Amino acid sequence: MSYRMPAPDRDRIANFDPQVQPVLPSAPLPPLPPECLRLDAIRQAFQHPVDWRVEPLFAQSFVPGGDSYARARQAAVLMPLVQRDTGLHVLFTRRAAHLHHHAGQISFPGGRIETSDRDPVAAALRETHEEIGVEQRFIQVIGTQPTLLTTTHFLMTPVIGELLPGFHLHPDEAEVAEVFEVPLAVLMNPDRHVLHQMATSLGHGRCYFAIRWQSYFIWGATAILVRNLYHFLAAAQGIAAPGADAQGKAG
Repeated sequence: MSYRMPAPDRDRIANFDPQVQPVLPSAPLPPLPPECLRLDAIRQAFQHPVDWRVEPLFAQSFVPGGDSYARARQAAVLMPLVQRDTGLHVLFTRRAAHLHHHAGQISFPGGRIETSDRDPVAAALRETHEEIGVEQRFIQVIGTQPTLLTTTHFLMTPVIGELLPGFHLHPDEAEVAEVFEVPLAVLMNPDRHVLHQMATSLGHGRCYFAIRWQSYFIWGATAILVRNLYHFLAAAQGIAAPGADAQGKAG
């Protein structure tokens, strides 16, 4: 499903195109069985301690400490799960083209944690209401996942939540160009997680994961959070996967 806002007249064209960067090989991961992609199974996973590891290639981005963490701004996002007749879907936004950070990119609703926010969960719920108009009474929080230090110096805490039946979308077109859903089964298929590396005039730059679905290209921090959810659900089901130096905690 998709809710598309009118495209702005002044779309910006970035010099860097993440969709055409070189692809790197990555370790194959086992598929998740359909039963662990049900809402009850996900709730169950967050209700009990799970011994798991964050995405190994980006483990250092989840380890607190250093100047980068001291300078970073606190933020939170909601990973909204929506139950459809065909199974669980995940809701994303495409950011407005004129925004200063990550313009035009695919993201989860969210933003900075304000002093008035009780915690990252409160911030994620507030930002979701402000960005896409979903009232907090239609969001049932399931849990949180490890905080990620992004390349734009945000400490981003992902909050997993279910959008309850009866919710309505009212996107703020000043921030959101489009709202759409992707089947969770698509996102949790590790064969769709493609590892890229930036090619620059000085050689090769940083790496990033990307997930392509229809016309959408989900990459960067958002793709890492999706990849982490895969690792978490796999561990909750006892499915072996490559480990990492940093341990994840769900709450």
